[in-house]
Amino acid sequence: MTSTPASNADVNNALDEAKVRYASANPESRKVHETALKVLPGGNTRSAIFYDPYPIAFERGQDVRLWDADGHEYCDFVCEMTAGIYGHSNPVIREAVTRRLDLGWSLGGHSSLEAELARIFSDRFPSMERVRFVNSGTEATTFSVQLARAVTNRPAVLGFDGGYHGGFLAFATKPNPMNVPFEMITGIYNDMEGSAALIDRNASRLACVILEPMMGGGRCIPATREFLSMLREKTRQHGILLIFDEVMTSRLSPGGIQTLTGVIPDLTSLGKYIGGGFSAGAFGGPAEIMDRLDPRRSDALGHSGTFNNNVFTLSAGIAGFKRLYTPDAADKLNARGEALRRRLNQAIEDAGVAMQFTGYGSMMSAHMRSGTIRSPGDAAHANPRLRELFYFDMLAQGFYVSPMRAFVNLALPHSDADCEALVTAVKEFISSRRSLLT
Repeated sequence: MTSTPASNADVNNALDEAKVRYASANPESRKVHETALKVLPGGNTRSAIFYDPYPIAFERGQDVRLWDADGHEYCDFVCEMTAGIYGHSNPVIREAVTRRLDLGWSLGGHSSLEAELARIFSDRFPSMERVRFVNSGTEATTFSVQLARAVTNRPAVLGFDGGYHGGFLAFATKPNPMNVPFEMITGIYNDMEGSAALIDRNASRLACVILEPMMGGGRCIPATREFLSMLREKTRQHGILLIFDEVMTSRLSPGGIQTLTGVIPDLTSLGKYIGGGFSAGAFGGPAEIMDRLDPRRSDALGHSGTFNNNVFTLSAGIAGFKRLYTPDAADKLNARGEALRRRLNQAIEDAGVAMQFTGYGSMMSAHMRSGTIRSPGDAAHANPRLRELFYFDMLAQGFYVSPMRAFVNLALPHSDADCEALVTAVKEFISSRRSLLT
């Protein structure tokens, strides 16, 4: 597909025209959506991937290519919101799953796979002496918080405005009725003075502080090392547990952001890519905390889940970490991401428009504004309709980026040519929409 010149009288007209072209080009995706409307609320079962007028419907994927119901081909830079780090058809993952199929599944008991993958995590992530598996990042963060509340015997959880820690745990100024009913205290991301005061003021009630060391759902805003160090110092001072949600960011070095910064949390939550593209999650920490889940203890805390030790997830995860996302591969992928983000920002600077990409390594997000972005509140000053327009214009050029977050992620199969093509497409967006990017 190629983009079509459009009127740029204002962003509303431009976006309306882009949606009309999208609908015209995707009648089969409309049919899929209309069928889904009969049995799914809004034709949707995953809020984060819905958008107006209706979402694209994919039929198949290979490496980092996707094909939709209308036969259009895209280069995928969403990569399943970081979960698709191996692409859509990696033969190593396929071999691991096929081998497991031949051995049977739903065995209803222990296997050697659990300890094998847990050892990989324990070796890679310095905070994870002991590990428990779950089925998603949402479960990993929720169990981490519940464990912190049980261990400290305190009720409250401090997070940061715009922080997303799964479907049950999101922090915002406006209360989320779908949240687990914890006592929640909300700070401002990267606000050193305000956050320190908030911790001091609520120390006697705080079980834990939870954050992504770079916001993923909050659109790739890194925490400063100073901010993380302050949180580590303050939580330790008051006997509060520090939780790093590294569901996304654990991919940003061989041992996650905690190894990049040297700031080691008490508990770490993992998810997304760790199961080779299958549903996966894990949480872990030092033995003195995690052993409260040891079922041999008389005071053991319960932690169950039928598919916690799903043999497909464990097999694919082991194969992925041992044979594909090795420490060397992690370093190379994130170096490629750093280079790509620099090129994109240089193109923006050369054009003199109000736009930027924030992030680190293989994760980045586009923001339609200039100036420093240290928190989701800073990012909110941009016009969200420009972000929508970016999505539809990129889709028209054959690139799939995140529809709601302007999220761009790299996967192992992305080539230098793919990255070069993305830069060219962003330059085309800037050229065609320059009058709106002010």
